[in-house]
Amino acid sequence: MSTDVDPCELARPLRADAVRNRELILCTAAQVFAEQGLEAGYDEIARRAGIGVGTVYRRFPERAGLIQALFESQIAEVIDLAEQAAERPDSWDGLVWFLERAIERQVADRGLKEVLVRSISEEEHRAMGRERFRPAIEGLVVRAQRDGTLRGDVSTTDIGINVMVISSMTTPGHPELWRRYFALFVDGLRARPDQAPLPLAAPEDDAMDALMCSLRGRD
Repeated sequence: MSTDVDPCELARPLRADAVRNRELILCTAAQVFAEQGLEAGYDEIARRAGIGVGTVYRRFPERAGLIQALFESQIAEVIDLAEQAAERPDSWDGLVWFLERAIERQVADRGLKEVLVRSISEEEHRAMGRERFRPAIEGLVVRAQRDGTLRGDVSTTDIGINVMVISSMTTPGHPELWRRYFALFVDGLRARPDQAPLPLAAPEDDAMDALMCSLRGRD
């Protein structure tokens, strides 16, 4: 089947039915990717959505475009969680609540986890994370540190890396194993009197790509 798409068609405003199809594709792709990862085929997405595979290709001729759209949607949902956490009256409770919800989403959604990992290695996604995702999390960190409940030498980067690692702490036989390591992580985040400072410093943004590649086992 030819998947060639007329660029002029993509430039026109979408009709109502096209908008519905786009949202249906995104919703279905999120479900398929959650189960199978980002390499799941367009044919499976089309089958579950009840539309022709050509419709999927017309809306998203390149897989990167579909992943980008999903990334934006997923980031918006995580930011919404952070905003809900910021409204909780206790800063420590809000931070822990957010972290637990964020890890739960990644554990349940293989596609989301892959999207978030991939985002670190692509400049456009990296910029979006800096502009939208990081400030939302940073607000929770700063508030808890200001209240004296979160240790002062923890950075937003430290939080993000640990969320990514802990979300991988599952096995088919122990799907909730991550909760053990989450409890250890949270216990280590709490500020305590006479607490020894953390060794070294958190990595800067320009070191994140190499760090995420290391987590994925890539050079």
